[in-house]
Amino acid sequence: MTIYTPIIGLETHIELATQTKMFCRCPAEYFNAPPNTSVCPVCLGLPGAMPVANAQAIEWTILLGLALNCTITTRSFFERKHYFYPDLPKGYQISQYQSPLCENGSLTLPESNVTIPIRRIHLEEDTGKLLHGSSKNNSLIDFNRSGVPLVEVVTEPAISDSRIAAEYLQTLQKYVQYLGISDADMEKGSMRCEPNISLKSPSDKGLPQYKVEVKNINSFKFVRKAIDFELKRQTSILQKNEIPLQETRRYMEANGSTASMRQKEEAHDYRYMPEPDIPPVVINQDQFNSLKKRVETVELPNKRLKTLVNMQIKREDALLLVDDKYLGDFLLEIVQLCTKEEKQSGFIQKLVNYLVNKKISHTLSKHEFYAKAKTLSKPVETDMASLKNYIANAIENNKVAVSDYKLGSLNAINAIVGSIMKESKGSFQAKIVLDELKKVLR
Repeated sequence: MTIYTPIIGLETHIELATQTKMFCRCPAEYFNAPPNTSVCPVCLGLPGAMPVANAQAIEWTILLGLALNCTITTRSFFERKHYFYPDLPKGYQISQYQSPLCENGSLTLPESNVTIPIRRIHLEEDTGKLLHGSSKNNSLIDFNRSGVPLVEVVTEPAISDSRIAAEYLQTLQKYVQYLGISDADMEKGSMRCEPNISLKSPSDKGLPQYKVEVKNINSFKFVRKAIDFELKRQTSILQKNEIPLQETRRYMEANGSTASMRQKEEAHDYRYMPEPDIPPVVINQDQFNSLKKRVETVELPNKRLKTLVNMQIKREDALLLVDDKYLGDFLLEIVQLCTKEEKQSGFIQKLVNYLVNKKISHTLSKHEFYAKAKTLSKPVETDMASLKNYIANAIENNKVAVSDYKLGSLNAINAIVGSIMKESKGSFQAKIVLDELKKVLR
């Protein structure tokens, strides 16, 4: 049986959290807004409307590129990407093709330690949104989303499986959130992924002859399911000595499959041409240096992980705190209250345990949390005389368990420990009870 190698690349679209849209001054926040209330002649594509580029969106795109180790294009320009679709009022999308703002970057994943090469990061405008009603014969269009700044991050086809794809997306989401340029909320649609999937046979020279794109997936779990389904579907086709169609498909949440939408376009099908109404974007050295300094002041997820691990926090706990930026920030605020002795005695790991395991509420102020943690961490003195009385009573009342333990059933001792903890209403630490009980039953 032929063994095929997965060739997977990801295109990720992220809506930037600017106050206004990419090429007009309409509000960019459209979630829950009444349909078609945040629109103007520019984002509706009306004749004579003139676009003006959003400087903040350009800067934020470059910030992301710097965070992802990209080379920044100091002179780039926007282009018209032509295609006809109901939610694209102009008949073209203002995007970038020949000169993306950022190129040749990389992102190292914290858990698998795999480095994913990034081909390009470019800036464009989002489209409107089709709303499909109960009737099969009509759809409505909401143009509130039309023109919202949209960053597209494109990897090289270097991802080996669905697990790595999901970890890459989760890591990318954290970088965006730590930079504060988007909430990257997949449920709200402010981050969407389109995997390009193909399979390479041992006889293929270079990349496979085809690729299949799955459009607009808004869940890490669904990305994994879509990729896994496609790998199985394409394997079945290749094993019949056939070539899968180069096409665009959509993910079907109901059964975890994909379904064909249309033949996949190539770049030349979009008839790219320079956008004549927007001047080139030129980044001078002072602007570049300023943006670079801004990125260096942000503790990005990779730096945050090193910071936490260097505090002698368990790596699995550190990863959880990187994943939840709020909890990570809260912990670091509490650590600032700790004494030098506490920082060196393992007290920080206790703070993490209380926080992650919800033994102390994170809704408390940092001072309240710290005080409660100090109280809980104080060593508890054991009343050994009282404990010995409880042990004697438990042995008398649990003769079967005692006998079973002495005959070799080691788990039987747990019942006796449980009896002591119940009778004493949890007055003793279970480990101390167990150790003392073992001494008596020798």
